[in-house]
Amino acid sequence: MAFYKDTPGRKAQKNHSSNWADEGSEYTGARKSAHGKSGNDRSYSGKGEKGGYRKEYRSYENKGNFRKDNRRDDRRQEDKPAPSFRDHEYRPSIAPAPVTPVTQEPVAAPENLLAGRNPIREALRAGRDIEKLMVLKGELTGSAREIVQMAREQHIVVQEVEKVRLDEIARNHQGMIAIASAYKYSTVEAMLAEAEKRGEAPFLILLDGVTDPHNLGAIIRSAECVGAHGVIVPERRSVGLTTAAVKASAGAVEHMKVARVVNLSRTIEELKQRNIWTYALTMDGVDYERVNFDGGVALIVGSEGEGVSRLVLDKCDQKVSLPMSGHIDSLNASVAAGIVMYRVLSGRRK
Repeated sequence: MAFYKDTPGRKAQKNHSSNWADEGSEYTGARKSAHGKSGNDRSYSGKGEKGGYRKEYRSYENKGNFRKDNRRDDRRQEDKPAPSFRDHEYRPSIAPAPVTPVTQEPVAAPENLLAGRNPIREALRAGRDIEKLMVLKGELTGSAREIVQMAREQHIVVQEVEKVRLDEIARNHQGMIAIASAYKYSTVEAMLAEAEKRGEAPFLILLDGVTDPHNLGAIIRSAECVGAHGVIVPERRSVGLTTAAVKASAGAVEHMKVARVVNLSRTIEELKQRNIWTYALTMDGVDYERVNFDGGVALIVGSEGEGVSRLVLDKCDQKVSLPMSGHIDSLNASVAAGIVMYRVLSGRRK
Protein backbone atom coordinates (compact mmCIF):
# COMPACT_ATOMS: atom_id res chain seq x y z
CA MET A 1 0.00 0.00 0.00
CA ALA A 2 1.55 3.31 -1.09
CA PHE A 3 1.27 6.82 0.29
CA TYR A 4 1.74 9.81 -1.98
CA LYS A 5 3.95 12.13 0.02
CA ASP A 6 5.11 14.37 -2.75
CA THR A 7 1.68 15.32 -4.13
CA PRO A 8 1.63 19.09 -4.85
CA GLY A 9 -0.59 21.18 -2.56
CA ARG A 10 -1.13 18.37 -0.15
CA LYS A 11 0.16 18.21 3.38
CA ALA A 12 2.16 15.31 4.57
CA GLN A 13 0.04 12.70 6.30
CA LYS A 14 1.00 10.54 9.13
CA ASN A 15 2.27 7.21 8.18
CA HIS A 16 0.18 4.41 9.51
CA SER A 17 2.06 1.74 7.74
CA SER A 18 3.35 0.48 11.04
CA ASN A 19 -0.09 -0.74 11.77
CA TRP A 20 -0.19 -2.91 8.71
CA ALA A 21 1.74 -6.09 8.52
CA ASP A 22 1.89 -6.25 4.76
CA GLU A 23 -0.05 -4.73 1.95
CA GLY A 24 -3.35 -6.50 1.66
CA SER A 25 -3.16 -7.94 5.16
CA GLU A 26 -5.44 -7.05 8.07
CA TYR A 27 -5.30 -3.82 9.99
CA THR A 28 -3.81 -4.42 13.45
CA GLY A 29 -4.11 -0.98 14.98
CA ALA A 30 -7.86 -0.97 15.79
CA ARG A 31 -7.89 -3.40 18.66
CA LYS A 32 -10.45 -3.05 21.38
CA SER A 33 -9.38 -2.27 24.88
CA ALA A 34 -10.72 -3.84 28.01
CA HIS A 35 -13.43 -1.14 28.19
CA GLY A 36 -14.77 -1.91 24.78
CA LYS A 37 -13.00 1.07 23.17
CA SER A 38 -10.87 0.88 20.12
CA GLY A 39 -7.16 1.45 20.57
CA ASN A 40 -7.16 4.22 17.93
CA ASP A 41 -10.50 5.71 19.06
CA ARG A 42 -9.53 9.34 19.44
CA SER A 43 -11.49 12.51 19.36
CA TYR A 44 -11.18 14.80 16.37
CA SER A 45 -9.01 17.84 16.96
CA GLY A 46 -8.78 20.62 14.46
CA LYS A 47 -5.21 21.66 15.37
CA GLY A 48 -3.78 18.35 16.55
CA GLU A 49 -3.76 16.67 19.89
CA LYS A 50 -2.18 19.46 21.90
CA GLY A 51 -3.70 22.85 22.37
CA GLY A 52 -6.66 22.01 20.20
CA TYR A 53 -10.27 22.11 21.24
CA ARG A 54 -11.94 18.75 21.60
CA LYS A 55 -15.05 18.27 19.62
CA GLU A 56 -17.19 15.26 20.12
CA TYR A 57 -19.02 13.70 17.31
CA ARG A 58 -22.75 14.43 17.17
CA SER A 59 -25.43 12.70 15.17
CA TYR A 60 -28.61 14.22 13.94
CA GLU A 61 -31.56 11.87 13.75
CA ASN A 62 -34.13 14.36 12.52
CA LYS A 63 -33.96 17.94 11.46
CA GLY A 64 -33.97 20.11 14.53
CA ASN A 65 -33.59 17.16 16.93
CA PHE A 66 -30.38 16.80 18.87
CA ARG A 67 -29.02 13.68 20.58
CA LYS A 68 -25.96 13.62 22.81
CA ASP A 69 -23.46 10.85 23.03
CA ASN A 70 -24.55 7.34 23.79
CA ARG A 71 -23.23 7.35 27.32
CA ARG A 72 -25.51 10.20 28.39
CA ASP A 73 -28.46 8.70 26.54
CA ASP A 74 -28.02 5.39 28.35
CA ARG A 75 -27.88 7.13 31.69
CA ARG A 76 -31.03 9.14 30.96
CA GLN A 77 -32.93 6.06 29.83
CA GLU A 78 -32.04 4.22 33.02
CA ASP A 79 -33.70 6.99 35.08
CA LYS A 80 -36.99 6.70 33.16
CA PRO A 81 -39.53 3.99 34.07
CA ALA A 82 -39.93 1.11 31.69
CA PRO A 83 -42.61 1.76 29.09
CA SER A 84 -45.86 -0.15 29.44
CA PHE A 85 -47.79 -1.68 26.59
CA ARG A 86 -50.89 0.03 27.98
CA ASP A 87 -49.38 3.39 26.97
CA HIS A 88 -49.85 2.37 23.36
CA GLU A 89 -53.09 0.46 23.82
CA TYR A 90 -56.02 1.56 21.69
CA ARG A 91 -58.83 2.78 23.85
CA PRO A 92 -61.91 3.88 21.92
CA SER A 93 -63.75 6.72 23.55
CA ILE A 94 -67.14 5.28 24.41
CA ALA A 95 -69.70 7.95 25.04
CA PRO A 96 -72.32 7.15 27.68
CA ALA A 97 -75.59 5.94 26.26
CA PRO A 98 -78.21 8.66 26.21
CA VAL A 99 -80.78 8.31 28.98
CA THR A 100 -84.24 8.21 27.56
CA PRO A 101 -86.71 9.92 29.89
CA VAL A 102 -89.43 7.57 31.04
CA THR A 103 -92.80 9.06 30.29
CA GLN A 104 -95.70 7.47 32.05
CA GLU A 105 -98.62 7.03 29.72
CA PRO A 106 -101.96 8.11 31.08
CA VAL A 107 -104.01 5.23 32.34
CA ALA A 108 -107.26 4.77 30.49
CA ALA A 109 -110.22 5.74 32.62
CA PRO A 110 -112.56 2.87 33.46
CA GLU A 111 -116.07 2.87 32.08
CA ASN A 112 -117.60 3.62 35.49
CA LEU A 113 -115.55 6.80 35.96
CA LEU A 114 -117.25 10.08 35.08
CA ALA A 115 -115.12 13.22 34.91
CA GLY A 116 -116.42 16.72 34.24
CA ARG A 117 -119.62 18.54 35.11
CA ASN A 118 -121.71 17.78 32.05
CA PRO A 119 -121.28 13.95 32.08
CA ILE A 120 -122.04 13.81 35.81
CA ARG A 121 -125.10 16.04 35.48
CA GLU A 122 -126.55 13.95 32.68
CA ALA A 123 -125.89 10.70 34.57
CA LEU A 124 -127.76 12.04 37.59
CA ARG A 125 -130.68 13.17 35.45
CA ALA A 126 -130.87 9.73 33.83
CA GLY A 127 -131.03 8.07 37.25
CA ARG A 128 -127.76 6.19 36.85
CA ASP A 129 -126.44 4.59 40.01
CA ILE A 130 -123.51 6.57 41.40
CA GLU A 131 -121.30 5.13 44.12
CA LYS A 132 -119.58 8.36 45.13
CA LEU A 133 -119.14 11.95 44.01
CA MET A 134 -115.78 13.61 44.67
CA VAL A 135 -115.63 17.41 44.44
CA LEU A 136 -112.80 19.90 44.83
CA LYS A 137 -112.47 21.49 48.24
CA GLY A 138 -113.58 25.08 48.36
CA GLU A 139 -116.58 27.16 47.57
CA LEU A 140 -118.96 25.54 45.10
CA THR A 141 -120.34 27.93 42.51
CA GLY A 142 -122.51 27.74 39.43
CA SER A 143 -123.22 24.31 37.97
CA ALA A 144 -121.03 22.56 40.58
CA ARG A 145 -123.42 23.55 43.37
CA GLU A 146 -126.37 22.34 41.33
CA ILE A 147 -124.75 18.93 40.70
CA VAL A 148 -123.89 18.45 44.37
CA GLN A 149 -127.48 19.27 45.34
CA MET A 150 -128.81 16.69 42.85
CA ALA A 151 -126.44 14.04 44.25
CA ARG A 152 -127.51 14.64 47.83
CA GLU A 153 -131.18 14.42 46.89
CA GLN A 154 -130.45 10.97 45.44
CA HIS A 155 -128.59 9.95 48.64
CA ILE A 156 -125.23 9.78 46.90
CA VAL A 157 -122.12 10.15 49.04
CA VAL A 158 -120.41 13.51 48.37
CA GLN A 159 -116.74 13.72 49.36
CA GLU A 160 -114.57 16.84 49.28
CA VAL A 161 -110.97 16.15 48.23
CA GLU A 162 -107.84 18.07 47.26
CA LYS A 163 -106.99 18.90 43.64
CA VAL A 164 -104.01 16.52 43.74
CA ARG A 165 -106.34 13.60 44.38
CA LEU A 166 -108.56 14.51 41.44
CA ASP A 167 -105.54 14.91 39.16
CA GLU A 168 -104.36 11.40 40.06
CA ILE A 169 -107.66 9.90 38.93
CA ALA A 170 -108.49 11.76 35.73
CA ARG A 171 -107.60 14.75 33.59
CA ASN A 172 -109.89 17.65 32.75
CA HIS A 173 -112.09 16.81 35.70
CA GLN A 174 -113.34 20.40 36.15
CA GLY A 175 -113.15 19.90 39.91
CA MET A 176 -115.56 16.97 39.94
CA ILE A 177 -115.34 13.17 39.51
CA ALA A 178 -118.09 10.58 39.97
CA ILE A 179 -117.72 6.83 40.30
CA ALA A 180 -120.69 5.11 38.79
CA SER A 181 -121.83 1.64 39.73
CA ALA A 182 -120.52 -1.17 37.58
CA TYR A 183 -123.94 -2.80 37.72
CA LYS A 184 -127.45 -1.53 38.25
CA TYR A 185 -128.93 -1.88 41.73
CA SER A 186 -132.21 -3.53 42.52
CA THR A 187 -134.64 -2.92 45.39
CA VAL A 188 -135.72 -4.80 48.50
CA GLU A 189 -139.24 -4.93 47.13
CA ALA A 190 -138.00 -6.69 44.00
CA MET A 191 -136.23 -9.29 46.17
CA LEU A 192 -139.35 -10.04 48.16
CA ALA A 193 -141.36 -10.27 44.95
CA GLU A 194 -138.84 -12.80 43.58
CA ALA A 195 -139.22 -14.97 46.72
CA GLU A 196 -142.97 -14.87 46.39
CA LYS A 197 -142.72 -15.75 42.72
CA ARG A 198 -140.68 -18.85 43.57
CA GLY A 199 -143.00 -19.80 46.39
CA GLU A 200 -140.14 -19.69 48.93
CA ALA A 201 -139.59 -17.97 52.24
CA PRO A 202 -137.40 -14.86 51.77
CA PHE A 203 -133.69 -15.44 52.18
CA LEU A 204 -131.67 -12.19 52.25
CA ILE A 205 -128.06 -11.30 53.06
CA LEU A 206 -127.41 -7.92 54.71
CA LEU A 207 -123.87 -6.50 54.91
CA ASP A 208 -122.92 -4.03 57.64
CA GLY A 209 -119.60 -2.22 57.14
CA VAL A 210 -118.05 -4.57 54.57
CA THR A 211 -115.63 -2.33 52.69
CA ASP A 212 -113.58 -4.88 50.76
CA PRO A 213 -114.92 -5.26 47.18
CA HIS A 214 -113.49 -8.80 46.97
CA ASN A 215 -115.47 -9.83 50.03
CA LEU A 216 -118.61 -8.32 48.55
CA GLY A 217 -118.07 -10.14 45.26
CA ALA A 218 -117.44 -13.45 47.06
CA ILE A 219 -120.58 -13.06 49.20
CA ILE A 220 -122.68 -12.32 46.11
CA ARG A 221 -121.28 -15.46 44.51
CA SER A 222 -122.06 -17.64 47.54
CA ALA A 223 -125.53 -16.11 47.85
CA GLU A 224 -126.32 -17.00 44.27
CA CYS A 225 -125.10 -20.59 44.79
CA VAL A 226 -127.37 -21.20 47.80
CA GLY A 227 -130.41 -19.68 46.09
CA ALA A 228 -130.73 -16.49 48.17
CA HIS A 229 -133.07 -13.80 46.88
CA GLY A 230 -130.84 -10.79 47.29
CA VAL A 231 -127.94 -8.97 48.96
CA ILE A 232 -128.48 -5.64 50.71
CA VAL A 233 -125.72 -3.07 51.36
CA PRO A 234 -125.93 0.39 53.02
CA GLU A 235 -125.09 3.55 51.12
CA ARG A 236 -122.43 4.71 53.60
CA ARG A 237 -119.44 2.99 55.20
CA SER A 238 -119.76 0.04 52.85
CA VAL A 239 -118.50 -0.97 49.44
CA GLY A 240 -120.88 -1.00 46.51
CA LEU A 241 -120.96 -2.55 43.07
CA THR A 242 -117.57 -1.37 41.96
CA THR A 243 -115.65 -2.91 39.07
CA ALA A 244 -113.57 -5.01 41.49
CA ALA A 245 -116.65 -6.31 43.30
CA VAL A 246 -118.41 -7.24 40.08
CA LYS A 247 -115.30 -9.04 38.86
CA ALA A 248 -114.92 -10.93 42.14
CA SER A 249 -118.49 -12.17 41.87
CA ALA A 250 -117.44 -14.23 38.82
CA GLY A 251 -120.64 -13.38 36.96
CA ALA A 252 -122.99 -14.07 39.88
CA VAL A 253 -124.08 -10.41 39.90
CA GLU A 254 -125.92 -11.13 36.64
CA HIS A 255 -128.27 -13.45 38.52
CA MET A 256 -128.31 -11.98 42.03
CA LYS A 257 -130.20 -8.83 42.99
CA VAL A 258 -128.21 -6.27 44.97
CA ALA A 259 -130.00 -3.41 46.71
CA ARG A 260 -128.57 -0.32 48.36
CA VAL A 261 -130.44 1.25 51.28
CA VAL A 262 -130.03 4.50 53.17
CA ASN A 263 -130.45 3.09 56.68
CA LEU A 264 -129.72 -0.56 57.43
CA SER A 265 -131.37 -0.51 60.89
CA ARG A 266 -134.60 0.80 59.41
CA THR A 267 -134.50 -1.90 56.74
CA ILE A 268 -134.16 -4.57 59.47
CA GLU A 269 -137.26 -3.23 61.22
CA GLU A 270 -139.24 -3.35 57.97
CA LEU A 271 -138.16 -6.95 57.35
CA LYS A 272 -139.19 -7.98 60.84
CA GLN A 273 -142.64 -6.51 60.20
CA ARG A 274 -142.88 -8.92 57.24
CA ASN A 275 -142.22 -11.87 59.52
CA ILE A 276 -138.59 -12.24 58.46
CA TRP A 277 -136.21 -13.24 61.26
CA THR A 278 -132.89 -11.46 61.48
CA TYR A 279 -129.69 -13.26 62.52
CA ALA A 280 -126.41 -11.42 63.25
CA LEU A 281 -123.20 -13.32 62.72
CA THR A 282 -120.99 -12.59 65.78
CA MET A 283 -118.29 -14.14 67.96
CA ASP A 284 -120.45 -14.65 71.08
CA GLY A 285 -123.65 -16.05 69.67
CA VAL A 286 -125.34 -19.43 69.57
CA ASP A 287 -123.63 -22.25 67.67
CA TYR A 288 -124.95 -22.05 64.13
CA GLU A 289 -125.72 -25.80 64.10
CA ARG A 290 -128.21 -25.31 66.95
CA VAL A 291 -130.11 -22.45 65.34
CA ASN A 292 -133.44 -23.04 63.63
CA PHE A 293 -133.43 -21.17 60.33
CA ASP A 294 -136.99 -22.03 59.33
CA GLY A 295 -139.13 -19.34 57.68
CA GLY A 296 -137.89 -16.06 56.34
CA VAL A 297 -134.19 -15.42 57.06
CA ALA A 298 -132.16 -12.21 56.95
CA LEU A 299 -128.51 -12.95 57.72
CA ILE A 300 -126.46 -9.90 58.82
CA VAL A 301 -122.68 -10.04 58.21
CA GLY A 302 -120.35 -7.39 59.65
CA SER A 303 -116.87 -6.30 58.78
CA GLU A 304 -113.81 -8.38 59.68
CA GLY A 305 -112.42 -5.79 62.06
CA GLU A 306 -115.44 -4.41 63.95
CA GLY A 307 -118.10 -6.92 63.08
CA VAL A 308 -121.76 -5.95 63.22
CA SER A 309 -122.27 -2.46 64.63
CA ARG A 310 -123.96 -2.08 68.01
CA LEU A 311 -126.96 -0.23 66.61
CA VAL A 312 -127.65 -2.94 64.05
CA LEU A 313 -126.93 -5.72 66.55
CA ASP A 314 -129.61 -4.40 68.91
CA LYS A 315 -132.20 -4.70 66.14
CA CYS A 316 -131.47 -8.36 65.38
CA ASP A 317 -133.52 -11.28 66.72
CA GLN A 318 -130.64 -13.67 67.40
CA LYS A 319 -126.84 -13.81 67.39
CA VAL A 320 -125.13 -16.70 65.62
CA SER A 321 -121.48 -17.76 65.81
CA LEU A 322 -119.15 -20.36 64.33
CA PRO A 323 -117.12 -22.65 66.62
CA MET A 324 -113.33 -22.13 66.55
CA SER A 325 -110.89 -24.93 67.40
CA GLY A 326 -107.62 -23.48 66.06
CA HIS A 327 -105.27 -20.78 67.24
CA ILE A 328 -107.00 -18.06 65.19
CA ASP A 329 -110.39 -16.96 66.48
CA SER A 330 -111.91 -15.40 63.37
CA LEU A 331 -112.72 -16.13 59.73
CA ASN A 332 -112.82 -14.05 56.63
CA ALA A 333 -116.18 -12.31 56.33
CA SER A 334 -117.04 -13.93 53.03
CA VAL A 335 -115.99 -17.40 54.29
CA ALA A 336 -118.04 -17.11 57.48
CA ALA A 337 -121.04 -15.88 55.52
CA GLY A 338 -120.76 -18.80 53.07
CA ILE A 339 -120.71 -21.38 55.88
CA VAL A 340 -123.87 -20.05 57.51
CA MET A 341 -125.59 -19.65 54.14
CA TYR A 342 -125.14 -23.36 53.45
CA ARG A 343 -126.44 -24.13 56.92
CA VAL A 344 -129.64 -22.26 56.00
CA LEU A 345 -129.83 -24.13 52.67
CA SER A 346 -129.37 -27.46 54.44
CA GLY A 347 -132.31 -26.75 56.77
CA ARG A 348 -134.55 -25.84 53.87
CA ARG A 349 -133.82 -29.02 51.95
CA LYS A 350 -135.20 -31.33 54.68
